[in-house]
Amino acid sequence: MTTPRFKPTLASSAILAALLGMAPPAQAQSSAAGQPVPVSIQAQPLSQALQDLARQTEMELIVRPELVAGRSAPGVSGSLTASQALDRLLQGSGLIYRIDGRAIVISGDASPSSGAVMQEGELAAIVVQPSADASAAGLLREYAGGQVARGSRVGILGSKDLMDTPFSTSSYTNQLIQNQQARSVADVVTNDPSVRTARGFGNFSETYFIRGFLTYADDIAYNGLYGLLPRQYTAAEMIERVEILRGAGAFLYGAAPSGMGIGGTINILPKRASSRPLNQVTLGTASGGQLYTAADFSRRFGDEQNMGIRVNLARRDGDTAIDRESARLDLATIGLDWRNDRLRLSADIGYQNNRIKGMRPSVNIDAVDAVPRMPDGKTNYAQPWTRLNEEDIFGTIRAEYDFTDSTTAWIAGGMRRGKEFNSLAGVSLTDADTGAGTTYRFDNRRQDDVKTGEIGLRTSFDTGPINHQVVASASWFDHKERNAVIMDFTNLHDVNIYDPILIERPSLDNPAFVGGDINNPALRDRTRMSSFTIGDTMSILDDRLEITLGLRHQRMRHNTYAYLTAIPEPGGYDDSRTSPVAGVVYKINDGLSVYANYIESLARGSRAPDTHNNLPVTNGGQLLPPFVSKQQEIGVKYDSGSFGASLALFTTKKPNAYLQDNGGDYTYTSSGKDRHRGAELSLYGEPIAGLRLLGGVTLLDAKQVSTDDPATSGKRVIGVPRQQATLGVEWDVPSVTGLSVDARAIATGSRYADAQNTKRVPGWVRFDLGARYVAELPGDRLLTLRARVENVMNRDYWASVGGYPGSGYLVLGNPRTFMLNASLEF
Repeated sequence: MTTPRFKPTLASSAILAALLGMAPPAQAQSSAAGQPVPVSIQAQPLSQALQDLARQTEMELIVRPELVAGRSAPGVSGSLTASQALDRLLQGSGLIYRIDGRAIVISGDASPSSGAVMQEGELAAIVVQPSADASAAGLLREYAGGQVARGSRVGILGSKDLMDTPFSTSSYTNQLIQNQQARSVADVVTNDPSVRTARGFGNFSETYFIRGFLTYADDIAYNGLYGLLPRQYTAAEMIERVEILRGAGAFLYGAAPSGMGIGGTINILPKRASSRPLNQVTLGTASGGQLYTAADFSRRFGDEQNMGIRVNLARRDGDTAIDRESARLDLATIGLDWRNDRLRLSADIGYQNNRIKGMRPSVNIDAVDAVPRMPDGKTNYAQPWTRLNEEDIFGTIRAEYDFTDSTTAWIAGGMRRGKEFNSLAGVSLTDADTGAGTTYRFDNRRQDDVKTGEIGLRTSFDTGPINHQVVASASWFDHKERNAVIMDFTNLHDVNIYDPILIERPSLDNPAFVGGDINNPALRDRTRMSSFTIGDTMSILDDRLEITLGLRHQRMRHNTYAYLTAIPEPGGYDDSRTSPVAGVVYKINDGLSVYANYIESLARGSRAPDTHNNLPVTNGGQLLPPFVSKQQEIGVKYDSGSFGASLALFTTKKPNAYLQDNGGDYTYTSSGKDRHRGAELSLYGEPIAGLRLLGGVTLLDAKQVSTDDPATSGKRVIGVPRQQATLGVEWDVPSVTGLSVDARAIATGSRYADAQNTKRVPGWVRFDLGARYVAELPGDRLLTLRARVENVMNRDYWASVGGYPGSGYLVLGNPRTFMLNASLEF
């Protein structure tokens, strides 16, 4: 008797809610079930082994939990079809399977003579491919080992396999994020050898050096759109993937709103509901007594499972590993999607409230001639009354429609409102030997309102032997910043970074500078951008040679407004430019490709700070003119199926900005260029079954050129080392089913804190260790225990130098930090 076909309903959803095995998103390019693929599965509980197989073969898993509960699976590795791997995993279990399209369906009642293969027609499963960007293809599948994906979104070109794009990219997965207990975007990108994290000017915003160029947190893209994520800190719990495009990206993503993004672009993909319902709760703790709670739920609805919802909640609260520093974060996000045969819709809404008290500030060393030794990593020279409050509400909506099998249109939009209040007290050093310095109170209230959108069309067609994939799009961006500040830089107080001096919160009855109404900030800055883009990727020689050509015409309008009157100030501009791209990739064979590109970056000029080193800046708040950076790059990529590597050589130039000392005040100006030349080697994958590698090495030659100042011309760029490396190793312990351990080394060379290269900051090496244990519990539940220690050797080090053009302030690295958590899926 034939078993009826399975159609999910409300009743069957209750059954699906308990299904084990979170398979990753399948995609349109998914390999056929009979195609051998690299498989690497350790000996572990059968439920987890089936989940790993589904992920590695780009398939979904359908199985009743009672069938696999309490069973173990042997280790399986090699180039295998899904059927071959299943035969080995299920050998002797009495279970049978069927491959139905892109679904692995497990059933019971196998007799010794019937074998493990289910007969045709017994069961059909409806499989939905989750897609963060509403595309038909869904997410690109994970690479062997599950820490990175096979490719990433490449701006308006869409999702591309890493071997098919003439750019250097990486995409870090949610699996890596969870297993490393990452707290923010900075924790994730620490795995990338081309990226180092820093801190914003005078605040606590995460800032990133990519190829030695600064990228602000303001310039992180959210599903391809700029300006929608919290300005200073983005929690990791909302993230499905962190994608990094290394190098300039004006054509691919458009100009970064804050004027950075020259060395690369970070794009965040939100989470979506997959075919299998998910219930996951995580509890944890960290050094200092910080407590952590998170929940992740997802469901799909409808007879065709065409509607999905994904909900993420998180809270961190308590003291940190740094003395007298405490932090609290609340996060809630909802992701929705709906689809039919031709139309796909998705939407996201998020809320984040980030609060820090007694946060350890940066150390300004402009007034001393030497670099101070590092204080103890636990030492906190912050004033106890300092705090940061950042609250954001943000959302996006996206739609994609297939007019034909070869022509698709999309439209997307998003909004964010962010509110901040900061009460700060930075440290300006006056004696490098004793650690003595001064501080003053600086209060700031800010509100950001961002609206952005994009519309586009992709189509493909042939002209003789040439296949064309043409894309055209238009975008717009509008950011209004309301800001008010109170600074009392003439009322200085003594402090010390080695022996902290705590002072009472100073009064602001007669401050040195008042910019606007601190209780009702007025419009201070407005940035408006629009662009039109067209590009064509041409494929010939059986798709082995691909050439990408394109143009993006961008208009940038920017105005600053007087603090009290909101009257436009001098220095605003309305400018436009066309940014080209040319890229070529040639696939020598399926596992080796070479590429080259020329691409530009267009950015608004950076804004002059209001004060520096306790002195005013004569053109504070004004912007330098927009500038263009030009990049040339060549590279080679290798892919064995289980282990991958890439090598890139690049050179990029950008105009240089710096603070000119006038002997009583400063002027923010530009002179000469920063020229960055470098080589990047990246490694990833699972070269041996059960052993995963992730990391690489970056060599940089970042110099100031043509500065018209002999003291700086030819000198290294502030904050950029000559070499940096990251290498992570994860190992599945063969003798203990479900146990994995990992180690990571992060190394950064010496850097200079001034443009004249007289203040050399020592390099550093940090070691991290982690362990993970996965166990199946009664009642069809899966428990994952994780432990991690960062900075195992408890080394004191200056983690970053600078984070704002022309500034070389120091940020002390965190001390040894322990983290523990437990996740339960049920």
